[in-house]
Amino acid sequence: MTTTVIQPKWHTTAEVAAMLKFGLSKTKMLVLTGEIRSVKVGRNRRILPAWVDEYIERVATAGTEEWAA
Repeated sequence: MTTTVIQPKWHTTAEVAAMLKFGLSKTKMLVLTGEIRSVKVGRNRRILPAWVDEYIERVATAGTEEWAA
């Protein structure tokens, strides 16, 4: 028997907050300011995993630039 693991195609704001170890209000603010891209589906916001990766990469790059200066 083969087991298939289904990977989510997108995340809720709460799931992203848990992944980043941020509070929900901070994550919602990042979404509202556009720092983390999102799409509105009905009444809810959804975030693609790639958009979370983009945010992490941007923050990490900015952090390394500060150390180099």
